[in-house]
Amino acid sequence: MFGRTKEDPVLNVEFCREQFPAHCWEWAFFENAGGSYVPKSVIARMTAYMTECQVQPGAPFPASMLAQQRMDAGHQAMADMLGVDVDEVVIGPSTSANIDVLSRSLRPLWAEGDEVIVTNLNHEANSGPWRRLAASGIKIIEWPVNPDTAALEVGLLDQLLTDKTRLVALPHVSNITGDINDVKAISKRVHEAGALVCADGVAYAPHRFVDVKDWDVDFYAFSLYKTYGPHIGLLYGKKALLEQANSQHHYFIPGTATSYKMNPAGPQHEIIASLIGIADYINTVAAEHLDDLPNDLFSRTRAVYELFTRHEGTLAKVFTDWANAKDNVRIIGRSSADTKDRAPTFSIVVEGRKSEDIALAVASDHVAVRHGDFYARRLVEAVGIDAEDGVIRCSMAHYNTIAEVERLVQALDKAI
Repeated sequence: MFGRTKEDPVLNVEFCREQFPAHCWEWAFFENAGGSYVPKSVIARMTAYMTECQVQPGAPFPASMLAQQRMDAGHQAMADMLGVDVDEVVIGPSTSANIDVLSRSLRPLWAEGDEVIVTNLNHEANSGPWRRLAASGIKIIEWPVNPDTAALEVGLLDQLLTDKTRLVALPHVSNITGDINDVKAISKRVHEAGALVCADGVAYAPHRFVDVKDWDVDFYAFSLYKTYGPHIGLLYGKKALLEQANSQHHYFIPGTATSYKMNPAGPQHEIIASLIGIADYINTVAAEHLDDLPNDLFSRTRAVYELFTRHEGTLAKVFTDWANAKDNVRIIGRSSADTKDRAPTFSIVVEGRKSEDIALAVASDHVAVRHGDFYARRLVEAVGIDAEDGVIRCSMAHYNTIAEVERLVQALDKAI
């Protein structure tokens, strides 16, 4: 961890839970992959904006100037957490919308017959937009998962890359399997072939530190409502690439206005202003745990996520120990709890039982899970599961306790 920790380097989970509304803990909540809880700091920032300066920002009167300042601070905080230039951060309606806009903005730069590699491991947000380019002459190349392991084989990617490859779209972590793909190594291979990488970080960013510069990824998208913020998405793109991209906004928006031209919906004022509340939460957790507090938000975020990761590994082991001991339970993806291999998002099926019935049964014990395909239908079908019923997904976050995971496995035991 960065700097010197206090006497107890273990995450103080109760302290973290105190930063959220108390009603969050009435149930054992394991639908975090669908959307995380929001700390009080984010709620306070949005409430303050809507109470004090809910006007069109940027005009020369006090309330409007304050609105612009708060929006700018929220946007800057996201850039600072990622360690990137503010012009490399696009904040738009959702990951699905952001990648759809990105795909349309890049298409004019490519010729008919150029290729995009897409995998069925993807959430549809990073699949459908690229596949739709086939209608305009782009050739879609499939990078399928191994149906037995639900994993990507990098050796197969080497066979798929050609001099016509323009982009590879893959998930950093599957929102079904929780398995971590080596985006840094994959980006290096793709760049050597002369192509770009668009990585979906939706299932990675809530659990691990995001370091897009180290990975050298070209585009990286994730959902801020799954990283303790409001319902909105963030797209990182290398500045030069965003400047080259074809604007999807009004004709008079300059090509250098990267955060605007890639968001045809326009900025969501109070939501963007509330994003500083995510940084507030990170700063609060850092101050509680670190004696040697870094000066910059990037380093503090790294240190806090190292705490999150270690705690989540402990939670994951409770679950994998239970699931691996059950002959009739199949984990989709890796059965390991190792934090280097996976995030604490688990999808299971139970032999002879409907996923829907089990999800409903555990709810009677105030345990929240969900069943379905989770917009990764191509993957669910590829591993031989009925997509209509889907999997049971149990997804953890740093604010979950060991006792809650024990409640989860006890409720699953009873339901099974």
